[in-house]
Amino acid sequence: MKRRELLKGSLAAGAAMALPTSLFAQVNITAARDTKLMAIAREELARAGANIWRKDVVGIADFGLHSAQRRFHFVDLENERVTSYHVSHGTGSDSEHDGWLKRYSNIEGSEASSRGAFMTRSWYVGRYGTSIRLDGLDPTNSNALPRAIVMHQANYATPEHVDRFGRLGRSNGCFAMGPVQFDRALIDLAGGRLLVCGSYGLAEDGTRVAPPVAQYDLLRNEYGGTFERTNPGVY
Repeated sequence: MKRRELLKGSLAAGAAMALPTSLFAQVNITAARDTKLMAIAREELARAGANIWRKDVVGIADFGLHSAQRRFHFVDLENERVTSYHVSHGTGSDSEHDGWLKRYSNIEGSEASSRGAFMTRSWYVGRYGTSIRLDGLDPTNSNALPRAIVMHQANYATPEHVDRFGRLGRSNGCFAMGPVQFDRALIDLAGGRLLVCGSYGLAEDGTRVAPPVAQYDLLRNEYGGTFERTNPGVY
């Protein structure tokens, strides 16, 4: 074998050895978070019990993170894989529009996001096109159906919106995702699967971070007057 071929082979072998190390380092960063997400998914499935018809994929919305981060996780328990996308929270949860959720609410017309476990239902066509109905399973989100809290697509929930404004736009309490990203939800999350919403604050490296703002449940109208339905997710 010629010297040039030997040298070429040695360089190729060195590169092949170095590349997996770099890739494994990146994988290990997210693996710590993904392991915790899978544990949350399994715990919530056990808690929901027979309310959930299909238990292969669980959606987890982590509103303990800023809206510029990919905080909606598709947790594929069968293949032990997690894929993450952007998702918007409600206007009533973030009246300051700084990208941080401050308030959860189950109140009609509050335009706030609700925490808790949801069961995804069937598709329907609404103001934002094909959308997914949600049934709230906890006291903190029991009004999801009458409030028309759903999953839908929206142009204000895209990565491009984050690049331009540093945060997502806000929904009226629905789980809004970019059109391309929402296609994944239509296929993998609709039809009797579990969606969980909470403030987990799971960073990409698996550590738990606290949001820089207080987060609480809005249990009554703090602003006076009567809340009226304004949710464009209405069926």
